[in-house]
Amino acid sequence: MIVVLKPQTTQDKIDHLVGWLNNQGIQIHLSVGSEYTIIGLIGNTDKVDVELLESLDMVMAVRRVGEPFKQCSRMFHPEDTVITVGNAKIGGGNFCMIAGPCSVESEAQILEVAQKVKASGAHILRGGAFKPRTSPYAFQGLRAEGLTLLSEAKRVTGLPLISEIMNVNHLPLFEDVDIIQVGARNMQNFDLLQELGHINKPILLKRGLANTLKELLMSAEYIMAGGNEQVILCERGIRTFETYTRNTLDLSAVPKLHEISHLPVVVDPSHATGEVKLVPSMALAAAACGADGLMVEVHNDPAHARCDGAQSLTPEQFNKLAAQVRAVLEVIRS
Repeated sequence: MIVVLKPQTTQDKIDHLVGWLNNQGIQIHLSVGSEYTIIGLIGNTDKVDVELLESLDMVMAVRRVGEPFKQCSRMFHPEDTVITVGNAKIGGGNFCMIAGPCSVESEAQILEVAQKVKASGAHILRGGAFKPRTSPYAFQGLRAEGLTLLSEAKRVTGLPLISEIMNVNHLPLFEDVDIIQVGARNMQNFDLLQELGHINKPILLKRGLANTLKELLMSAEYIMAGGNEQVILCERGIRTFETYTRNTLDLSAVPKLHEISHLPVVVDPSHATGEVKLVPSMALAAAACGADGLMVEVHNDPAHARCDGAQSLTPEQFNKLAAQVRAVLEVIRS
């Protein structure tokens, strides 16, 4: 349920209403917009006297929210959420380029890639330290050492960091990581999501391989219900019957998520397609359809990469793509 207050409602009246609702055991989510203030009621709202609420002078409307996800809903929070990390902003008309290798392999590798993607316009450096792999024999990442190398790249370039977490016990190691990524395989690891809801750090949540948008938003709700409202949604392709690409990139998810949720949405064309030749076209399409950013894999020597080299751009290819993305954004914003 949401309560829309009339413009110019005083803070004293808002505080009084919030206190009254809290006394009834209702959790409150307050959204202050440029024109309206919206109070989201979370919990068992059956005992709330809707007619009494509607009769209050300060109340413009009372509406019930049909979706099971409340805090993610645009009804609760009409204005776009903007995530700020260092000098980078994601959402609300800001476009963010996230780039770097699938996996951190060495100090020389991550420093070279970090410096080159920054020179091309990347705002955030990605790099995997803990790598969930289908095969137990595949390279699993450098783990804590990889995070240390990422921190060094951050020190040298000034780029904020994003890296994937697999186990809540690893959380202390992510102190210097600016955005924590939850991978597709952990999208419904609810214990992990609940713990991430208690920290003050942005979370990038990737859509699962076979999950609906509703399920993605419900997973985001787990994080937000814990108090962490800094959630970024990521479309990275879903598994279909198609075999010519690694996954099927669902670009229709971008405008649909923007319609029903206020959270920013970024697209990962690298994991979606699995082929480097497909990454640029899908990246440009993502920018054109309204994505708030891109997450692109870049490796200085893809042929010898220990992880996902087939879908990784070289720094030179990324430089060209970044210029093309800026051109597309300029066209659609004009």
